[in-house]
Amino acid sequence: MVYMIVQVQVHDPELYRRYVDAVPEVVARYGGRYVVRSDEVTCLSDGWRPERIIVLEFPTRDQLDRCFASPEYAAISSWREDSTTSSAIVVEGC
Repeated sequence: MVYMIVQVQVHDPELYRRYVDAVPEVVARYGGRYVVRSDEVTCLSDGWRPERIIVLEFPTRDQLDRCFASPEYAAISSWREDSTTSSAIVVEGC
């Protein structure tokens, strides 16, 4: 399994809502699923205060890469880019 972990700070809630409503279908089309999608975050480390955390799971790295390089994702990615500040990492795990 491979996981994408995303930290998000929302600046335009209305535009971000459009993205949140549209992206699950794209993720599912490429075999991904949401493990966590929440703004209920408890910080345990000083200096790190994420507003929202998303964790996605894909069976393979190839599926994750194809999802985020797809035309379907390209059509909506500007909504996330224009409405948030975000950071993401990809990790392989069990």
